[in-house]
Amino acid sequence: MNDSVSQRLAQLRFLERVQVGDLARTRHWIAEEERRKAEQQRGALARPPAPDWLLEHGLNGHSPPVYVHVGTCWNAGKRSKGISQDAARRALAEGVTACPQCRPDTALGYVEG
Repeated sequence: MNDSVSQRLAQLRFLERVQVGDLARTRHWIAEEERRKAEQQRGALARPPAPDWLLEHGLNGHSPPVYVHVGTCWNAGKRSKGISQDAARRALAEGVTACPQCRPDTALGYVEG
């Protein structure tokens, strides 16, 4: 009987070591997730604000601009760069097409002519 008690105690000590290791691993995972979350929050705070207006350029550096967009337009291409409100109005006045999805001409109160 004494032998079975010792064996049971050894098994419980083994289980305790496994659980302590699992707890340490879980705590490590939690710390890593908290670190990632903090990095994401710092990145979001450090990110410059989105531009109010975008000018989308053609396929190469020598192509004329293709569209003027509102800064939050879902259809703005990767070749878009932020511009000022005055530059957006000037581009529209010079004949750059207003994006038909976000309608920057309407947002700017721009009337042709």
